[in-house]
Amino acid sequence: MPEYPESEILTAHLPCPACGSHDALTEYTDGHTYCFSCRTHTCAAGTPKEPTKMSKQLIQTTGQYPVLTKRRISEATIRKFNYQTAETPAGIVHIAPYYNHSDELCAQHLRGAGKKFSWRGNTDKIQLFGQRLWNQGNRKVIITEGELDCMSISQIQDNKWPVVSIPSGAQGAAKAIKDNLDWLETFQEVVICFDTDQPGETAAMECAQILSPGKAKIAKLPLKDASDMLQAGRGKELLECIWNASTYRPEGIISGTDLWDAILKEPVKGHMTPFEKLNELTYGIRPAELWLFTAGSGIGKSTIVHEIGYKLLMQDKLKIGVMALEEPKEKTAKRYISIHINKPIYIDQTGITEATLRDAFDKTIGQKPCRFELYDHFGSTDIDLLIGKIRYMLVALDVDILILDHISIVVSGLDAGAISEGERRTLDILMSKLKSLTVETNKTILAVAHLKRPEQGKSWNEGKEPRLTDLRGSAALEQLSDMVIALYRDQSSEEESNTAGIIVLKNRPIGPVGKAGYV
Repeated sequence: MPEYPESEILTAHLPCPACGSHDALTEYTDGHTYCFSCRTHTCAAGTPKEPTKMSKQLIQTTGQYPVLTKRRISEATIRKFNYQTAETPAGIVHIAPYYNHSDELCAQHLRGAGKKFSWRGNTDKIQLFGQRLWNQGNRKVIITEGELDCMSISQIQDNKWPVVSIPSGAQGAAKAIKDNLDWLETFQEVVICFDTDQPGETAAMECAQILSPGKAKIAKLPLKDASDMLQAGRGKELLECIWNASTYRPEGIISGTDLWDAILKEPVKGHMTPFEKLNELTYGIRPAELWLFTAGSGIGKSTIVHEIGYKLLMQDKLKIGVMALEEPKEKTAKRYISIHINKPIYIDQTGITEATLRDAFDKTIGQKPCRFELYDHFGSTDIDLLIGKIRYMLVALDVDILILDHISIVVSGLDAGAISEGERRTLDILMSKLKSLTVETNKTILAVAHLKRPEQGKSWNEGKEPRLTDLRGSAALEQLSDMVIALYRDQSSEEESNTAGIIVLKNRPIGPVGKAGYV
């Protein structure tokens, strides 16, 4: 909200023409207005609507009290709160008295015809409405959003237990709580019973956070406010709402007693890979997971991840998205047709007829409706651009499983020599964003990453088995992945050169790790 240091509240709870709220707009003495619902403000347009000097003058009351038959508020309640009426040039107004912390009458909140509100006196650090009526240190105090709500709740409690109201509605609630925090903190419980609308609910949470942890409770009403409840003859229900108010918890903290429905919910079944032993350890691929596949150069990490992609596309009928950043789109497309006809057509198409290719195409990546999306790009790419493309595929194209092959190429220079600290941070950011995307979209990403060169002993091409610490580039590769799958293969052995072992290096969802068969 813009600062207007010399301006004071003139009229509150007005309708807002911008958002349609019936009571969120406040008008100030210099002519500017501000809506506490949609946050629209209009600048002052000339001289004040009412001179500041006049707003300081209190109205002399004569002991006349309004008849609030429609509100179902008794004269005894009205007298207890000293809620009076007076004749002004603008007509008869209701007057709610407010006191400073020296217990001196210092301000009056006026309510005129048509719910026109205005202030008289000095509203700087005033008490809550009704505060002076109650001794501090009781077990419970209830805070409402308006004076009529306050008197309504007090009446259903026979005017015996502490009920107060904030002075200026939801927009000034937090400030009013801060100004009277010492008094409120003497109570064991503070029940916030604001209006059941967006400004009221937002203000209730803001106020609850000001109070000591565990002290604030927020009441939920079936009607707009306490006054409406009393008018509808639902006073007993209103009292139950107050007594059953839930202790405020910051967003994201859930009581164990509220988790029964989550316990009854069936676990999401994972989609099986084509590899039985791998399935035994992982229980399949689930939504919102980030899987990382790694191996030495030429061992088969891209091959295995695309074999899994093919199975999910063809047998599980999932929609697959592929971002193969180190190979042209033609090779990626031919990978899936090659798997289908069991011949590597990206190497040699000799003897493969066009009819055979067309049939394989129509049954795999070309099937209708389309369940295969490919990102046409080769080489390194900007992280923000890449994340934008991934989000588009997961959300707009509704891709279920996205294959990113491979992560390391996103950071230029990773394929040659040691990486810089800046490149390491870039990988940290990329992994964090990828993991966030899986949670946000409830979709799965299968990513490929490289290994560091072994410092001693056998090379990856000689069958050395990878460990988590061998991932190249950033600790975030290990930390943020839900599953890390590695391959090892001895290319120097005539007997084993075409057989790769699978190792599960990390298994966050299930736990078991270790060798998971051969391919």
